[in-house]
Amino acid sequence: MALSVVILAAGKGTRMKSDLPKVLHTLANKPIVEHIIDTVKSLDCHQINLVYGHGGDLLKARLNKHQLNWCLQAEQLGTGHAVMQAQEHINDNDDVLILVGDAPLISKGTLEQLVAVKQNCDLALLTVNLPDPTGMGRIVRSADGASITAIVEHKDATDAQRAITEINTGMMIMAGKDLKQWLSKLSNNNAQNEYYLTDVIAMAAQEGKVIQSAQPQWPKEVEGINNRKQLAALERAYQLKIADTLMDDGVRLADPHRVDVRGDLRVGRDVSIDVNTLFEGSVVLGNNVSIGPNCVLKDCEIGDGTVIEAFSHIVDAKLAANCKIGPYARLRPGSDLSEGVKVGNFVEVKKASIGKGSKVNHLSYIGDAEIGSGVNIGAGTITCNYDGVNKFKTEIQDDVFVGSNSALVAPLTIGKGATVGAGSIITKIVDADNLAIARAKQRNIAGWQKPVKK
Repeated sequence: MALSVVILAAGKGTRMKSDLPKVLHTLANKPIVEHIIDTVKSLDCHQINLVYGHGGDLLKARLNKHQLNWCLQAEQLGTGHAVMQAQEHINDNDDVLILVGDAPLISKGTLEQLVAVKQNCDLALLTVNLPDPTGMGRIVRSADGASITAIVEHKDATDAQRAITEINTGMMIMAGKDLKQWLSKLSNNNAQNEYYLTDVIAMAAQEGKVIQSAQPQWPKEVEGINNRKQLAALERAYQLKIADTLMDDGVRLADPHRVDVRGDLRVGRDVSIDVNTLFEGSVVLGNNVSIGPNCVLKDCEIGDGTVIEAFSHIVDAKLAANCKIGPYARLRPGSDLSEGVKVGNFVEVKKASIGKGSKVNHLSYIGDAEIGSGVNIGAGTITCNYDGVNKFKTEIQDDVFVGSNSALVAPLTIGKGATVGAGSIITKIVDADNLAIARAKQRNIAGWQKPVKK
């Protein structure tokens, strides 16, 4: 059977105390529901139906890159009612996988297991055993334990049933034809006047259907998020799981509790990562890379043997092998560093290429520039690349020495092997091997009287 997915994401999330729909709150810098969508897309499914309610415009704007069937639940009248909103997209011959939209850690492996269980029964539930199941719907089984017969809510359970530790996660799979006929029989004749999806379990059992279960590979996968504390707890659980994987891959983490990955981090051998380091987007670390404490790396590629010192910030940049960065360096988008480049403390680089072995050691700004190999940029040097309207390029050819506290006014070319004297403001082309000095003439005034405070 083909696989169709229904994600229930219509809840407002009152306990989040936010104007943002609950499922748009982020875990690892990605909306909760988008974690689920991305996981589902890795399965062999032909459609994803998203049941939404509160904040629909925000949801559609944030998730517009995904191909979804949008199913509006204008009134929240229970989980059964939510699934009803997707009925028009459900094919009789599909297997329909129903997921909750606030459990972001559900994994592909667990869902594949649930789908596989369904191949040998009529309805498959994802259940989990909890040491304290208080408040949860209990899974009631046949005498031999082979089949599930009902889900009993905590408030309705007998003492014997409350002793059951296996609980319902709200996630299940069944044939589309069965689901639609059970939905048509749901009643809201209860204290809450809601239609409960769990009632289909009793219907299936009464019809003699075989109901079986799968369990998650990791219990955290099925935990839902209803408030800020639960969101923070799952964020940390998620990050610790990533940290475990990194260490299994040979990465040295100074403290696995103090590293955050908000995207895709790929690592080589013998990588070392110090505390409070944040990775965002797509980051690649080569072999023998060392990352100091309190660094941020986003959408960048770091070559073998490169050392990034404390408090450095690298975004959308590419670094070749054996570079040394920081401390307190900032590489902005478009920075492209060749092998052995050194960018020191309080240096900012933006949209600039720096050639092999060149150095920008201290307190400098290099923007919209092309710097050759073997260049030394003195402390306090800036490329003046912006006139208030347009950006201009500075070209510094191989083996140039730029003295400290110089201003290089673009557009500008400094030829190979040239030297710029400290304190110069350079506005004209400097030919190869020339010395350029552009300073006001020094005057020493004898008998100078310092101002006196009145």
